[in-house]
Amino acid sequence: MEKDMSEEFEQDVELTDVSEAEESLAAAGMAANNSNLTVESVIEAILFASDEPLSAERLVAIAEFNGGVKQVKQCIETLNRQYTDAGRSFRIEEIAGGFQMMTLPEYNNWLRKLLRDRGDNKLTPAALETLAIIAYKQPIIRADVEAIRGVACGEMIRSLMYKGLVKIVGKAEILGRPLLYGTTKKFLEVFGLSSLKDLPKVEELKQPQQ
Repeated sequence: MEKDMSEEFEQDVELTDVSEAEESLAAAGMAANNSNLTVESVIEAILFASDEPLSAERLVAIAEFNGGVKQVKQCIETLNRQYTDAGRSFRIEEIAGGFQMMTLPEYNNWLRKLLRDRGDNKLTPAALETLAIIAYKQPIIRADVEAIRGVACGEMIRSLMYKGLVKIVGKAEILGRPLLYGTTKKFLEVFGLSSLKDLPKVEELKQPQQ
C-alpha cells in the first residue's frame, strides 16, 4: 500500500510539472501537445540564435512564459546541467547583464585558430560599409546600423568584432538596454589614424558632381 501511495505521489508531481510547462507553452502561442517543444528548448533556441547577451527580462518578453524571470533562470540551470552531463563544449553564461551561449575555455586553442583564419580575410564591401557606419555614428546600437544599411547586420558586426575592429562600448539608455558598438584601437592602427578626429569628413567622401 505504501509503495502504491508513493508511486501515485510521484505521478502527481510529474503531472504537475508537465501541466505547468504546457501552460507556459500555450501562453506563448505554441501547441502544448507538441512533444518536441519544451520551455527549456525554446530558451535554448533563442539563446542559440542570439549574437549578444539577453537579459532574463528580455527572454521573458520574447518567449512570453507565465513563469517570468524565475522560470527563465530555472530553465537555464536545467540546460547547463544537461550540457554538463552530456559533456557539451558550451554553457549558458551570465555576462554583461544577460545570458549568452559561450564555449568552454579549454577549447580556446582551436577557436584562436579559427578566429585567426577569419582575421586574415580581407574586408568585404558589406563589412567596410558596416564598419564605416559604426566609425562615424559610434556609439551606435545594431538596430540603427541595420536601419542605415537596410539589411540585418548581426553576423557582420560579429565578424568585425572577431577581427578586433569593433567592440562593445556599453548599453543604450533605452528600452531593452541594447548593446552599443564602437571601434577599437586596432581600427585606428589598420587605417593609419591617430584618433577618430582624423576620419575623413563626410563632405570629403562625397563624389564630385559630374
